[in-house]
Amino acid sequence: MRLLEGAGEEPVRVLVVDDEMRLAQNMAAALREGPNYAVDICHDGQEALLLCDVTTYDLVILDLMLPKLSGHEVLRRIRASNAEIPVLVLTAVSGPESTIELLNLGADDYMTKPFDLGELIARARALIRRGKGLKNTTLRVGPVAMSIAEQRVSVSGKDIDLSPTEYRILEYLMHHPRAVVSKERLLEHLYDFTWEHHSNVIEAHISNLRRKMRNASELALVETLRGRGYRLAVMDEALR
Repeated sequence: MRLLEGAGEEPVRVLVVDDEMRLAQNMAAALREGPNYAVDICHDGQEALLLCDVTTYDLVILDLMLPKLSGHEVLRRIRASNAEIPVLVLTAVSGPESTIELLNLGADDYMTKPFDLGELIARARALIRRGKGLKNTTLRVGPVAMSIAEQRVSVSGKDIDLSPTEYRILEYLMHHPRAVVSKERLLEHLYDFTWEHHSNVIEAHISNLRRKMRNASELALVETLRGRGYRLAVMDEALR
């Protein structure tokens, strides 16, 4: 029996729904080997609904592009049944319109393909803990707070207005605090097509993000490490 970290003897079971079989297997392996969750896999929307009817899951990881029944319809039916199970949506489409649509359908969080398996594990943990009442809906790193559901960011208690791309960059950095994140890794996270076309815009987004955060806190919260990438500092590192 696999257990939720720090949650006594309560088992954790996750359903991964994706028709890309190799990706589904990779996600399942990461969730089994890292946080030690029990993971079921299916590859179409109809089977996903059948499994949700007969099994109690702590999290569903749901791709939108599925055979037989789309991920949108699976999510709609899960919510129509009044199920409170957390749903993490995987999508190939990014942007404010698609985000609003997913949240309105009842998604608890989303990730844009391609994504980092380490980030997937971090988000899965957050949603499972929140679903079990172990964690609130706000991600916090030092003075930075991000409400995933409301898509709102505050620094030292002051709300800051971010563009969708700035929000996604900060969200990624907050899932990797202290880690140095390369420009290439950020671009792969932000865009689904070849990143070379966008390599000259990351610096501009980082500059705007840093300026907005510093206006609220007077701290250097987003660092540039020349030739290496970017890092979100925490309080003891953000004093320069």
